[in-house]
Amino acid sequence: MRTERPRLALAVLALALLSGCGANDDEAPKTPKTATGSLEQLAEQAACDPNVQTDAEELRQANCRTGDGRYILTTFATDRGLREWINEANDYGGSYLVGRKWVVSGDAKVVETLRGRLGGTVETAPEHHSGGGEGGDTGGGSGESEGGEGHAGHDDMG
Repeated sequence: MRTERPRLALAVLALALLSGCGANDDEAPKTPKTATGSLEQLAEQAACDPNVQTDAEELRQANCRTGDGRYILTTFATDRGLREWINEANDYGGSYLVGRKWVVSGDAKVVETLRGRLGGTVETAPEHHSGGGEGGDTGGGSGESEGGEGHAGHDDMG
């Protein structure tokens, strides 16, 4: 009987440890560590063949189209450049996946899917335009299509 008690105690302890580990599965991170690297390295991790549109000293930007959808991947030379870009982009609304010196902009569903590959933090800004656009347009922050509509009231100020 004496040898059974230590075994029983060990079994109970093992069961408690195993169930304790499983109890927090919902709280465990389901996203990878935030990716780092060049535009091309990030694009490879996102399964994108990048179509580079901007190749400047302060930022590089590429359009991507995958089975997940269309999105724009942008890398920055500095953290400050990234933050300034995000602050400006927030004026237009949308969903952004933000890493260190990079951002992905696209539809919320695409951004969330890419988070599973690139890590990062999802930031969402409310839409400010008044247009009745068709769904599926990722925008891209260029302001060329309907981005300016939400700011038409500024002309009436003076």
